[in-house]
Amino acid sequence: MCDTSNYALGAVLAQRVDKLPKVIYYASRTLDVAQENYTTTKKELLAIVFALDKFRSYLLGSRVVIFTDHAALKYLLKKADSKPRLIRWMLWLQEFDLDIHDRSGAQNLVAYHLNNIERAEDEKTLPIHDDFPDEHLLNIFIPSPTPWFANIVNYLVASVFPPLASRNRIDKLKSDAKHYVWDDPYL
Repeated sequence: MCDTSNYALGAVLAQRVDKLPKVIYYASRTLDVAQENYTTTKKELLAIVFALDKFRSYLLGSRVVIFTDHAALKYLLKKADSKPRLIRWMLWLQEFDLDIHDRSGAQNLVAYHLNNIERAEDEKTLPIHDDFPDEHLLNIFIPSPTPWFANIVNYLVASVFPPLASRNRIDKLKSDAKHYVWDDPYL
């Protein structure tokens, strides 16, 4: 489900279970100054592009039904002469197995409420972050790497630990060395 207003857009990723939609994710963001000047049709298409971009990993390879409250979008996808931005968006939408359904705002309540979040004009409010927290999970740095193979070999062969190793590091090395066997006494 996607919807847009004059200053924000919202999307909901849901899956049907026993013919009832079960929500998986909510997403919304504010429009920048240039996007606020888009026509209503472009804003609605931008909401769809935003939703498909955010939920891409969930949607690729499956049939996607989009509910929006703007009936003109179905016909916009079939229009041959469009502006370059719309053509780029339509080409990008062709990656997905899309089916767009018109649903009035009264039936599209969740997406409608996501894009109608009130925007305060004072500077005391915190900015809205457009990223999912899980998107940055792969960027976490682990400060203590796994022990190097040479340290394990030195411990197994000569019971020697790395110089300046902490007590925790030595215990970790002993624990990891249990999984290795030194067969050959020659290097």
